Amino acid sequence: MYTEEKLAAIAARDNNTKRKYLVVNRLQGKHIPVKPSDFFGMTDALADIVCEAYKDEKLLLIGFAETATAIGMAVASKLDTLYMQTTRENIEGVEWLYFTESHSHATEQKLVRNSLDEVILEIDRIVFIEDEVTTGNTILKIVDIIDREYGGKVKFSVASLLNGMDEQSRDNYRERNIGIHYLVKTDHSGYTEIAEKYCNDGDYFSHNSGKTENSTDMKCISGGLNSRKLISSGDYTKACGNLYDSVKSLIDRENGENLLVLGTEECMFPALYIAAQFENAGYNVRCHSTTRSPITVSREEKYPLHRRYELLSLYDDERITFIYDLKKYDSVLIITDSPCKSDKGVNCLVNALESCENENIHVIKWDMI
Repeated sequence: MYTEEKLAAIAARDNNTKRKYLVVNRLQGKHIPVKPSDFFGMTDALADIVCEAYKDEKLLLIGFAETATAIGMAVASKLDTLYMQTTRENIEGVEWLYFTESHSHATEQKLVRNSLDEVILEIDRIVFIEDEVTTGNTILKIVDIIDREYGGKVKFSVASLLNGMDEQSRDNYRERNIGIHYLVKTDHSGYTEIAEKYCNDGDYFSHNSGKTENSTDMKCISGGLNSRKLISSGDYTKACGNLYDSVKSLIDRENGENLLVLGTEECMFPALYIAAQFENAGYNVRCHSTTRSPITVSREEKYPLHRRYELLSLYDDERITFIYDLKKYDSVLIITDSPCKSDKGVNCLVNALESCENENIHVIKWDMI
């Protein structure tokens, strides 16, 4: 059902000498706008694989920030398991397990230790959820840390949409008895060459935060759960359903059927969940999200990304983020869990949307319980 051609598009990282290419998943809802039903069809297929392998075990699923947070939550929701994610954001009053993702644009990763303390004696296995695994080295780093801190009390597996591990990497996992599961096996050996062939001639837009106020409808809605800590996937999905009930009246069908739902950085799943509900209600919906990933863009038709908008982060207005390939929609709904009180990041994103002639823009700040 799923193939490398259907899922994987090769793009060029911007100013990253550690790994020059980036695998952009066409159905992931991160960089490329996606129909939410296509996203959930893909994650359901991955969930089926995990379920078949570990139907008799109690699982904790851990999604990797930022690109696999929605994938992890979607799989956990399908399997009704415990869930948490890695993060690059700060949370007050917690202890951390730190590790690195050496090839990334933002190398620091961390996991809330307090949450693992709560559950480590109750679970049989941790399944790390990724969009794509190339060498598996990042996962081995956190496996080593958890083994060291908790005395080998739990088993490990990794489940990803794409897997490009070579035979040596797979042998390393077999020796550690770490399960490997995926939808599609890929060969990354030619990806650098593919990325280098494209011209860096797409459209680039620098951030514009000059507008200090705008007429955008902005609402704060309570009831959010923080998936950077241990949660029940069922509780989180229910909270997303409550959020949809609170925002669905904002979208007026008289304005048209074409709707964009945008997530922000690690906050991807709530946007995709809400987008799916609108799609079920008959709207023509697309969903993607802002990202820390700086990717070059090209005018070449085969290249996955063509326009890049530089933004200030909604979480930290000293941080640069990006959104790709915006266009005009009848209505736009932005979903964020940012606790940041500054509106600079929101204004940047709204300005980028308005530059594409979007007018009916609604910003939802989902406040954590």
